[in-house]
Amino acid sequence: MADNETVNEGRRGALKCMAWAGTGVVWGLAGGLPVGLGALDAEAATRAAPATPFTFVQVSDSHIGFAKPVNPDARATFREAVAKIRALPDRPAFIVHTGDVSQLSKDQEFDDADQIIKEAGLPVFHVPGEHDVLDDGAGKAFLARYGKDVDGGARGAGWYSFDHAGVHFVALVNVLNLKAGGLGSLGTEQLAWLKADLHARSASTPIVVLAHIPLWSVYPDWGWGTDDGAQALKLLARFGSVTVLNGHIHQVLQKVEGRVAFHTARSTAFPQPAPGQGPSPGPMKVPAEQLRSVLGVRQVDFVRAGQALAVIDTPLA
Repeated sequence: MADNETVNEGRRGALKCMAWAGTGVVWGLAGGLPVGLGALDAEAATRAAPATPFTFVQVSDSHIGFAKPVNPDARATFREAVAKIRALPDRPAFIVHTGDVSQLSKDQEFDDADQIIKEAGLPVFHVPGEHDVLDDGAGKAFLARYGKDVDGGARGAGWYSFDHAGVHFVALVNVLNLKAGGLGSLGTEQLAWLKADLHARSASTPIVVLAHIPLWSVYPDWGWGTDDGAQALKLLARFGSVTVLNGHIHQVLQKVEGRVAFHTARSTAFPQPAPGQGPSPGPMKVPAEQLRSVLGVRQVDFVRAGQALAVIDTPLA
């Protein structure tokens, strides 16, 4: 899409939902042409759309504004990730960005990130990372930028959901009110909203959950988990296919628990150490010639409900 008007039209007309705008993750999911997005009444929500393939892209932890020896120019590597998206042979339907768009939640950083991701020519949906809410601790600047073009607006601190071609997407905010050690938190208000949002959905509806901090306990000592994530997962347990996508830890880890598949994403800015492999989390220095081998994209195909996702991770190098 060539300009903001085109992007906004794509959001309103094709997706009818909130636009929240890096590793790049390409997903093929059950679905076809877009169904109505945004707030659905209970009767409409119970009608499942036919399952036909579609693709979308996940990017995470672009950290625009980061410029240290680990990676002197996070803008450049984010642009490389977007170029990979643009070069895909099959055009994705949209992009999701699972947080830490910026390094310090500054307007110029958000502006630069927007200009880079715009080069993909696709609608973009965002959830915030903790680096995106440093301005006021509540993410007001982030929400004003990425939540202003939504039919009915976001809920609470910015959580929302939408439907695309029979797949129900839930975008959660777990970077406010962090718990001891930096653990994520959803809070009672958001959990109540999630329960109501899922109530009208058929158990056969494929669910995709977007969040920044992992909902499962990757390494609580480093804050790599969500304090009340188990309560959200309990609400999701009745569904036959649930995929949880997050960023935050800057590396690929996967876990399957029951019918829930968890996938963490690489960053497009810098790697972090494996859980517990070092004194603390944070940017991990690698030789310059190896940097792009630890940043990357992932293609995932979901042909139809009931089949496992096919995941292919590809580094930027």
